[in-house]
Amino acid sequence: MAITITTRSAARIGQQGNPTVKCGDAQIRAHSRHLATVITIRGRIDSSNVDELSEHARRFVLAKEPLLLDLSGVTSFAAAGIWLLCVLDGDCRAAGVDWTLIEGPAVSELLGDFDEDAMFPTARSVEQALHALADGNDRRRQALLPLFQKSA
Repeated sequence: MAITITTRSAARIGQQGNPTVKCGDAQIRAHSRHLATVITIRGRIDSSNVDELSEHARRFVLAKEPLLLDLSGVTSFAAAGIWLLCVLDGDCRAAGVDWTLIEGPAVSELLGDFDEDAMFPTARSVEQALHALADGNDRRRQALLPLFQKSA
């Protein structure tokens, strides 16, 4: 199921069932998967589009719905992009939402220059992040099973 994101200033591209919003030299798309909402950004993230990208991404911080931010298709990631990650991290913490960053080479290169205090939860791919969420759900279910067993 795809969720449509639109604004007056943003140009929509792509087909109706697969909405993508163009923000300067980047495109953002969000869709709901069984275990999480996946926000995919492709192209260049810099000071000219980071505010608009952040505005779109923040709309998908939903209570108790894990969020995956897929930046694997980002070709250029300026230092201004760190603001996007910090804002999303703060919103997710405030809402009690787990989130994971899927880095691409451009993002990894810039984040590698920061110290351990600037680390964000990461995964190598969307599939790996979804698998980790499924494993966490399984562990919680296993922990709850004894509560539902009948006592003699």
